[in-house]
Amino acid sequence: MSPRRSYDQYCSAARALDLVGDRWTLLIVRELLAGPRRYTDLHADLPGVSTDVLASRLRDMERDGLTTRRRLPPPGAAYVYELTAHGRRLLPVLQALGEWGRAELGERRPTDAVRAHWFALPLLRELEGAGLVEVRLDEGVFHLYIGAEDGPVYGDGRAPAEPDARFVMDTGTCTAVARGELSVPDAVREGRIEVSGDGAVAKALREA
Repeated sequence: MSPRRSYDQYCSAARALDLVGDRWTLLIVRELLAGPRRYTDLHADLPGVSTDVLASRLRDMERDGLTTRRRLPPPGAAYVYELTAHGRRLLPVLQALGEWGRAELGERRPTDAVRAHWFALPLLRELEGAGLVEVRLDEGVFHLYIGAEDGPVYGDGRAPAEPDARFVMDTGTCTAVARGELSVPDAVREGRIEVSGDGAVAKALREA
């Protein structure tokens, strides 16, 4: 394994960029915030990354204590990658970066890939409290763990248990939320987000 490159600057920002400043690293973190992922799943949800670069980044992240790799028990018997507690602490970094960059989002370009769960972090930024939320978009379904301090903060597909709230919206509405042009409570009041469920999250939004 090659030694880590360094800026060799006695500065906490420079030290952080020594670990996560390489291309693709923070996007791998974004994917692993969903919990353990197989290499093939990571590659499928990171369109544009080569297999060599992805493998190299994962090795570097494991070396630097951001991720671990473990083998699933039978019948899975596959290796999965997951964030360490140190790696999970990058969640607010990604949220702040997303908020800073939302003015750059603009209109979707013909070459832009999209996955439904990429809207998870902008939605999490908008929601308060704690609970499990299932979100249905044109592109697919994902779920959010609001207020999660340990473990995954979102996941692909339907919620693994009865959610506190279910959201149904079109991609235009979710994009407006991601850009900061529309808040979730306003979208609910305007009928652009359909909210169902009996949990505290659903009740708070319907009463807002």
